[in-house]
Amino acid sequence: MASRGRAEIMTKFPTMHQRVVDELGRRVVGGAWGPGDPLPVEDALAAAIGVSRGVLREAVKSLVAKGMLHVRPRTGTRVLPPEHWNHLDPDVLRWKQAEDAAALLRDTGELRRIAEPEAARLAAERAGPEDVRVLYDALAAMEAAAASPGRAGYVEADIVFHRALLDAGGNRLLGSLGRAVEIALQHSFVISTQTPGAVEGSLPGHRAVVEAVEARDPDAAAAAVLAVIEAAGQEIARSPGLPDDDG
Repeated sequence: MASRGRAEIMTKFPTMHQRVVDELGRRVVGGAWGPGDPLPVEDALAAAIGVSRGVLREAVKSLVAKGMLHVRPRTGTRVLPPEHWNHLDPDVLRWKQAEDAAALLRDTGELRRIAEPEAARLAAERAGPEDVRVLYDALAAMEAAAASPGRAGYVEADIVFHRALLDAGGNRLLGSLGRAVEIALQHSFVISTQTPGAVEGSLPGHRAVVEAVEARDPDAAAAAVLAVIEAAGQEIARSPGLPDDDG
């Protein structure tokens, strides 16, 4: 794993519980214990991390809730296969970013190609004036950030835009999806916007999305957002910030 990946997502935790959850989660995602493997006995693991058994038990409960661990009497605590994990959990997304950033970028791109064109169709069919205003406001924030020194705030405005698009169709599950994968979107946008000219090049495509939604043209809205996603994929492939194959 590249040291750059670790540095980008260093997090300060306000509680010991959150720190231990993070420590265990990183170890599971990083493969310290494989699927089906038991965690070390409680006393040994608590001592290795430097916490009490009570703190460790609460952290284990958190990973059980994320679908990563399973606790049974007599057989102890074991790691579940990745297909059981909640991959939309913000912590799991963050751990995946640390351990296999390239895979997270791929998964994010595929998810966007599946979800966003249909979300744009729904937005073009259902969005009200307030939804359109929110999209235009996000676009204006992107344009202002693109013109500012260092393009400060551009990624954040871009995230707001795409979350607003998912919300605009009135499907609450799609809206929740946008909030769930915000970490993955941020990671993707940070990488894609590092390519020279990528920020300026993305603005007309985003404007085309809003205009198609406002014009109530579902086909045009879907095509416009798909073009934005495909362009971002090309920028990621050329980006100087693209993670190495080893993460």
